[in-house]
Parts: sequence; C-alpha cells; structure tokens
Amino acid sequence: MQPAIQVHGHRGARALRPENTLAAFEYAIAAGADFLEMDVAVTRDDVVVVTHDLKLNRRVFRPPGGPRVIRKLTLAELQRYDCGALRNLRFRRQIPEPGSRIPTLDQVLELAHRGGVRFNIEIKSVPERPELTPPPAPFAELVWNVIRRHRLEKRVMVQSFDFRMLVAMRALAPEIRLSALYVGRPKDLALIARQAGADMVGPYHALATRRRVAAAHDAGFAVVPWTANRRRDWRRLIAAGVDGIITDDPAGLIAYLQLATAQ
Repeated sequence: MQPAIQVHGHRGARALRPENTLAAFEYAIAAGADFLEMDVAVTRDDVVVVTHDLKLNRRVFRPPGGPRVIRKLTLAELQRYDCGALRNLRFRRQIPEPGSRIPTLDQVLELAHRGGVRFNIEIKSVPERPELTPPPAPFAELVWNVIRRHRLEKRVMVQSFDFRMLVAMRALAPEIRLSALYVGRPKDLALIARQAGADMVGPYHALATRRRVAAAHDAGFAVVPWTANRRRDWRRLIAAGVDGIITDDPAGLIAYLQLATAQ
C-alpha cells in the first residue's frame, strides 16, 4: 500500500481564505492539513513576515499609499496594509477577511499549539533583484532564529527556488529538511535536489510524472509538487506516487484522498 500523501495548504488555503493570512492558516488546520505552506519576506527592520510577493500586489492588498516593496517598509508601516479585504477573483469560493494584516512568521508558528500541524516555509528570493531581500546567509539566519525560538525544528521544512537559501539554511541547521523548488523544462528530479543540496524536490505539478517520481525515490529523494487544485491533477499525482501535494484547497484534497483510499 502506498504511504499516505501529505497535504500542504498552499498559502494556507488560498481557494477559501485570503492567502497567507492567519484566517487561511486556521482554516487549513481545521480542515486537517498536514503542513501549512507559506512564503516569507523581510521588512526594513529585519522582521520575517509571511507574504508571497516581495512587492505588495494591488490585486491582493488594499494599500494606503506609499512604498510597496516590503524590504523598504518597517513592520509598523506594513501593518497599515489590509491583506484580507479584496477577494482574489481567481478563487470564486474565497471569503474575504477585512482587517487582516500581514502576519509575522512568529505569529504563524504560534499556531503550532493547535495540534500536530507542520510548517513548510518558502524563502522568497530573486537573485537578480538583491535589493528586495537580505543576502542568503542573513535571510536564512533570520528565519532560523524564529524557528528555533518556537522550538519547531522537527516540525518545519524550508523550500526555495533560490538554492543559495537552501545552502545557507543547511549550514545553519543541518536538521531542517530542505526542498528544491523547480519550474522549467522537464528535468531529472534527483539532479535538481542534488544541485540544491536538498532532501526533497518540489517541481511544478505537471513535471511530476510516474517515471520521474520513481527515479527520485530510487535516489532517496521525496517529491512534493506544487500547486495542484483539480481532481484530475490529484488523481495523476497519486498515481505517480508523490509524497505530498501542495494545494490551494486542502479540505478538497483531503476529501479526495479519503475517497480514493476507501475505494
């Protein structure tokens, strides 16, 4: 029997609640997600905050005006932005949460007491835009300090498209599991993980074929693809033998997995 597939709530539960908000993470926990998947950036005063875009997206945030680059804003300035009032038009079932503020990583990790949920932290970084984030080593250290403060080393994994971040985290905390994110031309998944010095690989879901997943497993690497929201994609990924699935609809995926297991 295939091991249970772990459900990662993408940005909490973006299909149902505003992304990367405490409401989205609380929804995912209540739904039974195994992991809360989130993105992190750093403010001007070096606070790690949970948000996908390094420059605030006007389609998601209701800005008061002024700078929108997170690295140029202090936490206090960032808290002026409402990140729950606007419904993402891509997700018809999403329920706005007016008045929501961008949470700090500390605030999200405080949800650990609500059961055994684990945390999948994506470190956002664009090597071509170094002004948007701290350098890899200081960025990794800021994230690591928050994880360690909450004593969640065994319940956290870190992922990134920027492999420099994974190398920096490995040097700081060898015990933290690392995932190499990837999108692009089809490529050997084990090779991607090796290039990043990671324990697993997170390809775009269409790249996770049965053959590639099996080869990664044979090489000792887990495969956790992103971001699959349709039943036909869930069915294909289950058949491919992936270890986890990142999805905007964790409740829907959990129900689908339960039905598939019952059959």
